[in-house]
Amino acid sequence: MAVLLVLGAYVLGSVPTGLWLVRWVRGVDVREHGSGNIGTANVYRVAGPWLGSVVLVADVAKGAVPVLVCRGLDLAPGWAVASGVASIAGHNWSVFLGFRGGKGIATSFGVLAALSPKAAAVAAALWVTAVAVTRYASVGSVLAMLSVPVSMLLWKEPAAHLAFGVAAALLGLVRHRSNLRRLVEGTELRITDRPKAPP
Repeated sequence: MAVLLVLGAYVLGSVPTGLWLVRWVRGVDVREHGSGNIGTANVYRVAGPWLGSVVLVADVAKGAVPVLVCRGLDLAPGWAVASGVASIAGHNWSVFLGFRGGKGIATSFGVLAALSPKAAAVAAALWVTAVAVTRYASVGSVLAMLSVPVSMLLWKEPAAHLAFGVAAALLGLVRHRSNLRRLVEGTELRITDRPKAPP
């Protein structure tokens, strides 16, 4: 059963919420506007705060639900982490998008919130502060992910949770390579930057 839960988590994570929702409501492909990403920040830029908020909640839920199911079934922490990582992998490399996808920050936050609410609170506070100061969602995302293994160590979380923290930090850096390059070049979009309105 645990293996099936992990596979199910991957499929759930693969659902491209931002892409499908914006296409359904606005009739446009969010990948063709703004940063080209399918996640919350770009949906916010392209389609506005309401759709951005819906995508945020949905993507967080994609990460939290598999972990909560594993914990509800009293499976070992390793299975909860595996299901969470599978959901993030689905979001980042979606089976519905030719194994392409988003950066996985909201989904990672959902996993983190289900594993360690305290660590999630620290990550969220860092994200909000960094974005408020810099207006760059990517800066907030990278700092938030880097805080996760530190929080796991400070609160002496189970080894499986610490492993997730390290993996989340590394994955966050890898998925934000292009953002970090644009930050250095001065071409990164701020969260308040608006692309040309889609038709």
